[in-house]
Amino acid sequence: VQARSVDGGRTWKTEENLPFSDRKTEAEPKPLVEPIDFTASNFALMFRFGGLHVGPSWFYTSVDRCKTWQGPFRFAVEGVEGISTRTDLVVLGPRDCLMFGSCAKLSDNKEGRVFCVRTLDGGLTWKLVSLIGEEPPAGGFSIMPSTVRLPSGALLTAIRRGKPEMNIQIWRSDDLGATSSQLGDVTGNIGGNPPAMLLLADGRVCVTYGHRRKPTGVRARISADEGQTWSPEIILRDDGFDGDLGYPRSVLRPDGRVLTVYYFNGPRGEDRAIEGTFWTAPGLGE
Repeated sequence: VQARSVDGGRTWKTEENLPFSDRKTEAEPKPLVEPIDFTASNFALMFRFGGLHVGPSWFYTSVDRCKTWQGPFRFAVEGVEGISTRTDLVVLGPRDCLMFGSCAKLSDNKEGRVFCVRTLDGGLTWKLVSLIGEEPPAGGFSIMPSTVRLPSGALLTAIRRGKPEMNIQIWRSDDLGATSSQLGDVTGNIGGNPPAMLLLADGRVCVTYGHRRKPTGVRARISADEGQTWSPEIILRDDGFDGDLGYPRSVLRPDGRVLTVYYFNGPRGEDRAIEGTFWTAPGLGE
C-alpha cells in the first residue's frame, strides 16, 4: 500500500489496490517505450526489486503525484548484474538523470556494491558511469545509497556499510559521478542501517538513520562544510524496543522543518509501525 498526506505529514490516508500491492499478481516488467520527463512537476519514479538483495530491479512511474502508476518497466544496465536498489535519483534535465543503486559483487554474486548510472534519453536506456569504491571483501557490502546535489554542483552520496564497519560512509563526486572520493564516515558502528540524505534550506547537509545499538532509535547528523565534518548526533527517538527499526526517508517542509519517516518497533516487542518525527535542525537560519 501507499499512504498520502496533503497537510505536510500531520495526517495520512492509505491507498490500496495498486499495481505493485501484491507480488503474486504483479505484472512482468516490460521495456519503457516513451521517454520520461524527469522535471515534470507531478512526476514520481519508484524502484522495486526481487530476490534476496541480488535483484533484478524494475520501476514504476507516475505523472499525477502517485494517484496512478505506469509500469512495471524493465531496468537493466550493461556491465552491472544483480541490481537490487532503492530509489535514489539526481535529476539533471527533462531527459537527463543520474541513478545510484546497489548491485552484486563480482567475487561472490552477493550484495553488494554501489554504482552510478545515467540516462540521456528519458530512461529508455541507462549506461554505467562508475562503481563507487573498491569491492567489499567477503561478508561485507556497500548498499542503499542516498545522494544529494550541492549548490556547487558536487554530489554527496551516503552509503550503508556491512560487516565489520556497520556504519554510514560518505563519498563526493565533482564530475557527476564519473569519479568519487571517500570523505570519511558519518557514523560509527550503528548496527547497520541505510542513510537518508537531505539538503536543508540553509545549504547544510543532513543525514538521518536508524540506530540499532542500545538505546535504539532514530538519529541525525548535520554537515556545514559539504560533508567534511559532521555535528554531534541529534537523537530523534531513543525508545525502540530493539534494533529492528530504521530505514528512514526525510523531506524538507516549506516551513523549514524536517519530517523524517521510518519503520519503528516499540514500546512492546510486538509493536510495528511506520512513524514519523517533525524536527528543526539546530542553528537553522543562524
